[in-house]
Amino acid sequence: MHGGGVVKIYGDSISGNCLKAMWVADYLGLAYDWIEVDIMAGESRTPAYMAMNPAGQVPVLIREDGRPLAQSNAIILHLAEGSDLIPADAYQRARMLEWMFWEQYSHEPYVAVARFQVKYESKPVADLDPTLVQHGKHALQRLEDALATSMFLVGEQVSLADVALVAYTRMAGEGGFSLGDYPEVVAWIARVERRLRIP
Repeated sequence: MHGGGVVKIYGDSISGNCLKAMWVADYLGLAYDWIEVDIMAGESRTPAYMAMNPAGQVPVLIREDGRPLAQSNAIILHLAEGSDLIPADAYQRARMLEWMFWEQYSHEPYVAVARFQVKYESKPVADLDPTLVQHGKHALQRLEDALATSMFLVGEQVSLADVALVAYTRMAGEGGFSLGDYPEVVAWIARVERRLRIP
C-alpha cells in the first residue's frame, strides 16, 4: 500500500462497517493486523480507543506512519487508492461516491439499525419503528431498481460502491427485511461476494 509497514485495523467483526475494511484489504492483498474491538462491551469507549477516534466508533485504521483514519468509507477509499475498486473515469468515480454517501445517510441508518435492534438487542421485528422499516424497504427497493439494468452499482465492474452497500444489505434479513422480495439484490449480493471472495 502506502509504504512498507503493516497497517492496523481496529474493528468489531459483527459490524458491517468494519467488514468493509477487512474485505477491501483482503481483496487487495494488503498486510494488516486486525484488532478486535467488542463494541457491546464498551471497548470503543475507552480513553485509549477514543484517543485514536474521539467519536468512539469502529472501525479505525492506523496507517504505517501511525496516523489514524476513521469512518468506514473513508478507510476503504484510502486503502483502495489506485486499485480497480475505484473507477478511472471521473464521472463513474463520482457515481461511486454518490452511492457511498447515500449508503451512510439513507441505507445504513435504517437497514443496519433494524438489524442491530433485532439481532443484538432482541427486539421483536413487530416492535420496530414502522418509519425505520419503511425507510429500510425504500432503500432496498432503490437498490433493486438500480440493479435491474446493471451488474454492479457502477456499471459492469465491482467498485467500492458495491463494497459499501453489500455490507449491511447481505445482513438485512437479520433485521426482519425479506430479501426474497428483491431478487436483483439477491443476485447482486452473490456476484459481489464472489468477486470480493467474501466467505
